[in-house]
Amino acid sequence: MTQMKTEIISRTCIKPSSPSPPNLKTFKLSLLDQLSPAIHGNMTFYFPSDAATSSATDHDLEFSRKSQLLQKSISETLTRFYPLAGRLLDASTIDCNDDGGFFIEARCDRPLSDFLNKPNYETLDQFLPTAEPETMELCKGSMWLVKFTKFNCGGTTISVSLTHKIADIAALLTLLKSWTETCRGSAEPILPDFTGSSLLPPREIPGMSGSVKIAGDKFIAKRFVISASKVAELKEQVISVNGREQYPSRVEVVLAKLWKCAAAVVKSKNGSFKPTALFQAVNLRGRMDPPLPDTVFGNFVWPFALIVEEESEMELHHLVQKMRETKIDFLNNKANKFRGEGGFAALMEALKERAEIFRNRKELVVYKCSSWCKFPLYETDFGWGKPAWMTSINKIVSNTISLMDTKDGGVEALLTLDEDEMSIFERHEELLEFASVNPSIHV
Repeated sequence: MTQMKTEIISRTCIKPSSPSPPNLKTFKLSLLDQLSPAIHGNMTFYFPSDAATSSATDHDLEFSRKSQLLQKSISETLTRFYPLAGRLLDASTIDCNDDGGFFIEARCDRPLSDFLNKPNYETLDQFLPTAEPETMELCKGSMWLVKFTKFNCGGTTISVSLTHKIADIAALLTLLKSWTETCRGSAEPILPDFTGSSLLPPREIPGMSGSVKIAGDKFIAKRFVISASKVAELKEQVISVNGREQYPSRVEVVLAKLWKCAAAVVKSKNGSFKPTALFQAVNLRGRMDPPLPDTVFGNFVWPFALIVEEESEMELHHLVQKMRETKIDFLNNKANKFRGEGGFAALMEALKERAEIFRNRKELVVYKCSSWCKFPLYETDFGWGKPAWMTSINKIVSNTISLMDTKDGGVEALLTLDEDEMSIFERHEELLEFASVNPSIHV
């Protein structure tokens, strides 16, 4: 089968429907925003064709109608999310100059089912607006970009790229909710809360980053799906040892199993067990006292770290228990300190503790995990139904694990590993007992 390719139809800068008021021309980021990298995160939604459209002409007309709806609703949404229409001035400031977002139309001469039959992560980035150098040059620093692609069957993808400098996954969800409500004609779409910088003001910290950097020369992304029944089996394995008092979550058992298999691959490659660490990101909004609204826009996540020095500690039940204990300790003793006058000191202490983890541990193998489970991303509906599938792509760092829900209560995991490690990992017997490698998506 020939490689699937897309072709750009048009590129459009989209201005907010109303200009930002003069008193809102400068937007201060929070300290957590300031520590976040100035890269674009992405999410791509795959929508099957409308059964009512059958001919190529119908598909083109329907695509044009949807495209106009998307562009109009982006313009209206930018007025409410006014910083996203601006440009980054420095590490802690956005110039709200209304330069706008960026919208790209594209076409693919193949049916959507060709892609969903076996999603290819090596070619998936063609659906992303940020993958094209010409687009990135023309958009002149846009913080929100959208690419709308049509397939010859009438199916479409909507790919959203949003700067990580001002948005984590919860902020992206707030934007998606407001945008889709606007697209569906809601008179009162959800509004963002821009109080982040007052909760945790920015500071002068030149060159400092909150990201956990993981080097990787040549790495590859692969998708693994753990069905609801296999998740239940993993839970029972843990409960048989730890008891039901601390009932394990889906994320805990799946993440522990994936980490265990990844560590086993490193051992098989190197001949001996290597100490390993897992950084797991936590949404801080609901964990603060008092809790922050879900709609607080910006970056309100921070990772807690688990470290395993001995191979005997890599048993599934042990990892799940340690994961639970470490998270509880983080939530009880640290999460609520990342705000107010003591927020800066708490963050600097957290960064110092992270540096201590790496000190004198040259052989430490580090993994990063983000879980989007329980975020209602499959509820994303622009007015023509919910997506058949959604995914994100990472071509920046290796040793990452991203978890999201499947429609049947299972878990989908997207992993990045060095190429030689991935070739062993995807054939690992213990992994294949509970996970399917890149199964087809049925529309």
